[in-house]
Amino acid sequence: MTSKVIFIYKICPEQDWRSAVEKGVFTGTQIDIEDGFIHFSPPEEVETTAAKYFAGQDGLVLVRFPVASLSAALKWEASRDNILFPHFYAPLDPRLADRVWSLRLNGRKHIFPEDMTRETAYQE
Repeated sequence: MTSKVIFIYKICPEQDWRSAVEKGVFTGTQIDIEDGFIHFSPPEEVETTAAKYFAGQDGLVLVRFPVASLSAALKWEASRDNILFPHFYAPLDPRLADRVWSLRLNGRKHIFPEDMTRETAYQE
């Protein structure tokens, strides 16, 4: 069996996302711009990403992108704990996102939507 990631996720300030939608282009958050690529998380790591980098931050959204809709600018590279993470090396059309959820807080922890895909799909 091989694994296939169907969706990847971006956590960002709601205002950054709204601005991208208005402009028709998402160039990333400040850290993305500094690093030279847009940081994404695979489904099984997005909640860890939120806890590690966004704990206690309010006003965030979770944006889901189907991997099949993204171009060759998407690269899978080793990151924390040597896990492969998706990095996007180009400006991104926000219309490629298929879902956007508000991330609410419960203390310092974010409440993730029940209907998000959390696992990698497996196929024969």
